[in-house]
Amino acid sequence: MAASAPVAVTLPWARPDGKPVTKRLLFVRPDGKGAVRRTDFNTRLWKSALVAAGVIPPAEPGKRHTAAREHGMHALRHFYASVLLDAGENIKALSTSSEGRARVAMDKVYLGRPSGLDGPQTAQS
Repeated sequence: MAASAPVAVTLPWARPDGKPVTKRLLFVRPDGKGAVRRTDFNTRLWKSALVAAGVIPPAEPGKRHTAAREHGMHALRHFYASVLLDAGENIKALSTSSEGRARVAMDKVYLGRPSGLDGPQTAQS
């Protein structure tokens, strides 16, 4: 953190017209004047990490990186949600921090997951 010290940024809290709150952010815009934008993080950091890991090819000079929706930030959110659920987090609590509807969260997180042979009795043991 010495090379990239956190920057104090003031933003409205919880909603666009919320009370201004100042926090120190580690990830900020390239100009250092606000919270990092999804597009900044995605193009400057996330896609570079995917290239370094060999997940996507490097961008051609003067062009954008290859689209990688299946490896994007939204997929990372779903992975994180599935880790929380596997660790015992309540689906209702999780849905309040995601799309806001338990059914939507459940469908998105568990879609395509392998089913275990032990069934619901595992949760009761």
